[in-house]
Amino acid sequence: MRTQIAIIGAGPAGMFLAHLLAAAGIDAVVLERRDRAYVEGRVRAGVLEQITVDLMDRLGLGQRMRREGLVHGGTNLAADGELFRVDMAELTGGSTVMVYGQQEVMKDLFDAAQPRGLSIVFDADEVALHDIDTDSPSVTFRQDGVERRLDCDFVIGCDGYHGVSRAAIPEGVLKTFERVYPFGWLGILADVPPCDHELIYSNHERGFALASMRSPTRSRYYIQCALDERIEDWSDDRFWDELCLRLGDEAASRVTRGPSFEKSIAPLRSFVTEPMRHGRLFLAGDAAHIVPPTGAKGMNLAVSDVIMLSEALTEYYGERSSAGIDGYSARALARVWKAERFSWWFTSLTHRFPDRDGFDRKMQVAELAYIRGSRAAQVTLAENYVGLPLV
Repeated sequence: MRTQIAIIGAGPAGMFLAHLLAAAGIDAVVLERRDRAYVEGRVRAGVLEQITVDLMDRLGLGQRMRREGLVHGGTNLAADGELFRVDMAELTGGSTVMVYGQQEVMKDLFDAAQPRGLSIVFDADEVALHDIDTDSPSVTFRQDGVERRLDCDFVIGCDGYHGVSRAAIPEGVLKTFERVYPFGWLGILADVPPCDHELIYSNHERGFALASMRSPTRSRYYIQCALDERIEDWSDDRFWDELCLRLGDEAASRVTRGPSFEKSIAPLRSFVTEPMRHGRLFLAGDAAHIVPPTGAKGMNLAVSDVIMLSEALTEYYGERSSAGIDGYSARALARVWKAERFSWWFTSLTHRFPDRDGFDRKMQVAELAYIRGSRAAQVTLAENYVGLPLV
């Protein structure tokens, strides 16, 4: 097999890139280790930045999102139950976010793939990258017990933190930066109406809580928990009691309780690898960086990566210029680190850290009070939350 671009991974980064390249007339093949049902069914983020919403529309994929997604012009912060709202749309000149689950985004990307002639190979096992530091890279994989080879001009690693792409870069080339947080998020999904029409990020003396949603009838709630917690120890009743305590009386009075149909614990980490290119291999999305879910930057960062990469590859094939691909890593990392900064700051502001004392707690409360009373502070929060522009 031969193609111009081999994309490893059919998650958001890989599929958005495949659609962008197809629109530019560039041939690509996507290799995915799992099947479509697995990729589409993964429960992930649900808040789309303006840049992601705009890309869905630009690719002609936004019709269902516009019908079913929930536009949020603001978000809410709480300190020990006392709520205040940040009007993001007013503070940023009209920018908003869209609540529309990653599962729905993936369905839209996959549904449009076949009619547009996108080539996706599911159940591609034992993927290996070869000769990425030459002008003739290739990828081998096994499908249905048969080993196959895909020759290409470039390989794009969109296969996540545990994928093979980053591991194919020689030791000593990459620098990694990581912060592992000493807590996780215990989350549930329940078919009950959300307690508010916008998100609530709550800082409570017992720990963080988040009131979110997937639709007007489906709620997504989280509470901060220790890393050694067991899901089996958290009955639905225990979860609802703890959530309502942390949200405070005003928000708790609007919580509708019901049975959960999904419950999980996710650890939090910040991770960045530099550079995001080695030879003919480029990294995008979670293969290159992880952010804690506070602020919902993960999928949106993957989108900004592949927009930049598609522009660079279009320039390469259209103008025979390497300027874009040579500058991709530095350009992408500049935005990645700003998103990492915001997610780290927002996590530090809203969570309880086991090694911090009463002074640190007072600093969090003072910071929240400052944000509440300062338009300048709210502008900073709002412009980062809706997503910084591409530069």
